[in-house]
Amino acid sequence: MKTSWRSASFVAGAVAVLALTTACGQEEGAQPASQNVGAAAPAGGYGVGSGGGYDTGTGGTAQEGQPVAAESAGKLAVATNAELGQVLTDSAGRTLYRFDQDTAEPPKTNCDGDCATAWPPVLADDASAGEGVDPALLGEVARPDGSKQLTVGGWPAYRYAKDVNPGDTNGQGVKGTWFALAPDGKKAKLADLPGLSTRNDPKLGEIVVDRNGMTVYRFMKDEAWPKPVSACTGACLEKWPAVEPVAANDTKGVQKKGLMSFTRPDGAKQQTVNCWPIYTFSGDKAPGDTNGQGVGGTWYAVAPDGKPIGAPKE
Repeated sequence: MKTSWRSASFVAGAVAVLALTTACGQEEGAQPASQNVGAAAPAGGYGVGSGGGYDTGTGGTAQEGQPVAAESAGKLAVATNAELGQVLTDSAGRTLYRFDQDTAEPPKTNCDGDCATAWPPVLADDASAGEGVDPALLGEVARPDGSKQLTVGGWPAYRYAKDVNPGDTNGQGVKGTWFALAPDGKKAKLADLPGLSTRNDPKLGEIVVDRNGMTVYRFMKDEAWPKPVSACTGACLEKWPAVEPVAANDTKGVQKKGLMSFTRPDGAKQQTVNCWPIYTFSGDKAPGDTNGQGVGGTWYAVAPDGKPIGAPKE
């Protein structure tokens, strides 16, 4: 059983602070814990087999892969995630999660059967509090099979079967009910991002994101010169919400030339990058999603210089 801990760190986006522009091409300027386990408490659970196909919701069927032998969580640790801020991990750096359909007062788990295969419960044997973790918040709750599950701030703790590597947070926001645990048992929240910044996407490279870490897109039917014009109106805006203006000192890593806002026909203000109107996508449910990329052959993620990533050359 491992007793050491480590934190998983993530690379943040570029950090140059930029200003808005006046016109295209012109620069402008604690919850109570359940039965306390203190410094003893293995958040054992399941590792990940060679297969995938686990249900990503609350109760589907695990089609492939089998859980391996239970393994202690050891000393819990606090990891810093570039998008989620501080998250709780086990001694191997694996992210721990909480489930909205559980309860903390009193502690109760509602994830069993196939759900518990996709989201292995963290057992309460031999877990301990590492640096940054309050031992008073660690507790345990009885599961239907009689085992004891670790709680943090009253919330039952889980791992996610699709998190393969230390630091993975693939379970964040799944079905709108699963969230990484913060050290105090609350939901891990986005770090304080600027209004616009960049992140490195493994498939698309460096892309622009909004203050919530959501991917920003361009619409190829829009215009930028001699002034920004949005061709997305009505029902289009319900699917592709316009990004609101950001303050001049509230951007990082985005080209400042053509970074401005304009007034839409309905009177609302919209942000641009290199004078091109920008949007988010309602189909993106969590930071890091890029489900809008290439939709209809007209929507593309935005590079720091405002160019559409992956769009056909005109």
